[in-house]
Amino acid sequence: MSLKVEDVMVKEVITVDEKSTVKEAADIMNKFEIGCLIVTKKGKALGILTERDLLKRIVGEARDPLRTRVVNVMSKPLIVVEPDMEMEEAAKLMFKLKIKKLPVVQDGQLLGLVTLTDLARFQPQMIRILKRLSGQMAPRRMKKVVDYYVV
Repeated sequence: MSLKVEDVMVKEVITVDEKSTVKEAADIMNKFEIGCLIVTKKGKALGILTERDLLKRIVGEARDPLRTRVVNVMSKPLIVVEPDMEMEEAAKLMFKLKIKKLPVVQDGQLLGLVTLTDLARFQPQMIRILKRLSGQMAPRRMKKVVDYYVV
């Protein structure tokens, strides 16, 4: 039995409009206690805003979060996967591109989000895959998650 992205993904994805300020986005992230938002333009997924983006592009560059628009600091292009993709392939993509979050899209529609933490917590099959990938190609900041959740 193979594990698919749709088996692991979170279906309630919180989004923010590209024109929102970083302060508004941070308030949403705090309200929902989440580490990222999918940035949309007219309802279509455009990019992703992560805690790391806030640290690097707002705090690190001393930008004003009340005046800076999300579109100016989000990560793009948005790397997405389809729901029927094998989880092992999605995990390989995360390791290769050094990203921890993958929006799940089908026919241009945002269906969900799968994160490295979701993978590490999901089940023993995924744990074995992450252990193997971690030894081969884990970037430093991803290794922290794998080392914490994967025994």
